[in-house]
Amino acid sequence: MRRLVIDTNIYIDWFNAGRHEDILFRRDSVKHLSAVVLMELRAGAFSLRDQRLVQRVESAFAKAGRILVPPRAVFTEAGDALRRLQADRTFRIETSHSIVNDVLIALSARSIGATVVTQNEDDYRAIQAVRPFRLVVVR
Repeated sequence: MRRLVIDTNIYIDWFNAGRHEDILFRRDSVKHLSAVVLMELRAGAFSLRDQRLVQRVESAFAKAGRILVPPRAVFTEAGDALRRLQADRTFRIETSHSIVNDVLIALSARSIGATVVTQNEDDYRAIQAVRPFRLVVVR
């Protein structure tokens, strides 16, 4: 069974519009919640409703033992990847803070053999160019 790490934008679309249920609830895969995605979801959950939704998602993944926390080796590799993105692909961390989170999500997923599912094609394709990992882009 394949492993998936769902990016923040997919959860946000589900919270706000009920989109992507086919991805979030598919039975032929094991989903893992990236701790980085959890951080981003918590940071954007201003309403009580949204805070409760995020808490329910977190609780479900915690109960299943499937919250993916990047180990030290992933942070080390992420630093190298970010350096290459800045040198080779003209990314600027100071103006594109989300690229740091995306690199951590991608490399954490790769560390467990998971596929990242996202709508953010540009950043993740750039990351793939410097550190290969499995990616599915949805619209």
